[in-house]
Amino acid sequence: MVVKAHMKKRLVIIQVAGLGHNFLTESLGTQWKGLTFKPLKSVFPALTCTAQATFRTAAPIANHGMVANGRYHRELRKPLLWEQSCDLVSGPRIWDSFRQSGKRVALLFWQQSLGEAVDIILSPSPIHKHGGGMVQSVYSQPAGLYESLCKSIKRTFPLHRYWGPLASPASSDWIARATALLLADRSQAPDLCLTYLPALDYDLQRHGPKHPSAQRSLTALLAQLSLIRNVADENGYDLIIFGDYAIGHSSQAIFPNRALLHADLFKTRTVEGRLYPDFHASQSFAMVDHEVAHVYLRHPADLEATRTVLATLEGVETIMDAHAQQLAGIAHPHGGELVLVAKPGYWFAYPWWSDKKQAPDFATHVDIHNKPGYDPCELFFGWPPISVSQDTSRIKGSHGTTGNERAATWASTCSFKGTPANLQELAQLVKQHLETLS
Repeated sequence: MVVKAHMKKRLVIIQVAGLGHNFLTESLGTQWKGLTFKPLKSVFPALTCTAQATFRTAAPIANHGMVANGRYHRELRKPLLWEQSCDLVSGPRIWDSFRQSGKRVALLFWQQSLGEAVDIILSPSPIHKHGGGMVQSVYSQPAGLYESLCKSIKRTFPLHRYWGPLASPASSDWIARATALLLADRSQAPDLCLTYLPALDYDLQRHGPKHPSAQRSLTALLAQLSLIRNVADENGYDLIIFGDYAIGHSSQAIFPNRALLHADLFKTRTVEGRLYPDFHASQSFAMVDHEVAHVYLRHPADLEATRTVLATLEGVETIMDAHAQQLAGIAHPHGGELVLVAKPGYWFAYPWWSDKKQAPDFATHVDIHNKPGYDPCELFFGWPPISVSQDTSRIKGSHGTTGNERAATWASTCSFKGTPANLQELAQLVKQHLETLS
């Protein structure tokens, strides 16, 4: 595909979490402020970190290695999710030549951004205090940028609105304001700005895409997009908006680790009556992530026993072995020996216990780093007060699968020749466009 030349020499790219084409068009239509939104197939699995890694490298999982929102570190025998080092994403970036020509690049609130070879970075980076609690902070490059933005916005970044039971479009609003301020700042405005708005992500997962709260989140998102677009127009920026995945209705959880525990393949250790995972002794376990789960094995000999157990679970649509992963283009050493895909309406939950009294301490807290999988129940308060819910039946939306009903969407003021069919093709078009601006 060839990109037509365009007069504007700067570009802002807005990634919108959970912006599905069907959800948008049913609520708004395909037209918004002169932009035409078109369907876009996401990368599979359709997850935040995987989608962002695919876009910033214009490469498949087999190249960049971001198989999910985390991975099992075999040398540590420990699953780690939501880690921030840019080195977790392999390969050259779509902006490398652009930046080498002397252009400035900003990366705002994208995952795996710390240490990235760009000029401006903003990313949540709280300090967890030894005695409990945390200092809410945002990592910024250059140093002092975050504090300067807080003064202009007249508030600090609301981390408690970014994730957890209080998560809301308020965090997205802060990001939109910070983005607009940077675009209008003549002293340090980037030539390329990639920013992230999570306004839709929370209530679509809590209540599903048909719930009235989803429409309220869309209204908030459109106001944030309008703010950035107006400032972009005033300061000579082209604009690209894209969704990373579409959220579908979901009503039932699948518990692969519970099944593996009952089969004596997943091991735990009992500490003060609570069951903690023992990844050193386990023969297999599932690192869950929305509608997809990576199943890691200690020994190849346990493959068939593990597959047999997981095949009996209601809600599992597909079990992908190494060959199937190769055919799907997702094979990578960081991935599991098996990959589970849920049927429509189902999602994978990480718990292995059945009795709440046996739940590990982290189960009732917002703890994205200790839980061996994504836990959307953190979006709800539980009991006792201040704890987070363990009730998986409250979750009504999930993502990870792709297809016509799960198409993401995109729109742009750039003049591209040809229409990208998927996220990787869109990234390739952007890369070509940036080369014309270098």
